[in-house]
Amino acid sequence: MMSLQEILEHRRAIRKYDADKPLDDEKVKYCIQLATLAPTSSNLQLWEAYHVTQPETLQKLAHACLDQGSARTAQQIVVFVTRQDRHRAHSREVLKAAIDDILKNSPKDRQAHRIRLQQLYYNRIMPLQYARFFGIKGLFNKLLAQTIGLFRPIVRQVSESEVNAVVHKSCALAVQTFMLAMSEQGYDTCPIEGFDSLLVKRALHLPYRCEINMVITCGIRVPSGVRGDRFRLPFEEQYHKVD
Repeated sequence: MMSLQEILEHRRAIRKYDADKPLDDEKVKYCIQLATLAPTSSNLQLWEAYHVTQPETLQKLAHACLDQGSARTAQQIVVFVTRQDRHRAHSREVLKAAIDDILKNSPKDRQAHRIRLQQLYYNRIMPLQYARFFGIKGLFNKLLAQTIGLFRPIVRQVSESEVNAVVHKSCALAVQTFMLAMSEQGYDTCPIEGFDSLLVKRALHLPYRCEINMVITCGIRVPSGVRGDRFRLPFEEQYHKVD
């Protein structure tokens, strides 16, 4: 079994896969299942993964990915999308689980108070935060946050575009978890952001309101699939210790 460092070193963005080495569908599915363990903001889990194995759909996705070599030679493709439009349904599910957890694990004299806080958060604050209305609601949230911020610390990234960025960041955590899980299986991946989102949606029959976060090609690398040595900026330029 590989160590975490070995998994991280094994993972590279692969540009060409071996056509004679298929992947095990169940192993890829298992890696997607592991991705659900990634953290998400407020535990709302506003993302979905579409696991593509059918050759005709793979061809459509390769074309949507500008016919890049990684997509053309991929054995499978996993498309991660955000589903901010499902925030209400997910809030209800998370709230139910939170209440069950409180009743199971919290001291009895604290349960009622903690349940009220969870109900306030998921029934009131989350709809205010995640609902969209042509940017107008986000502007209201921004003004409200800036006003309250005059008196106490408060989250200020509350415009509709900023909240959308939070949803995509949460999805990206799941994507990274998936790619590392694939490396542990000995499989390779490449995250692709150069794609025609409209064509991707058409190929997968996705609803209008979902947004494509990332297209992940999957397979087993050929030697030429790794383009050169890995380059990273000097660690000292990115690491800052605050004393």
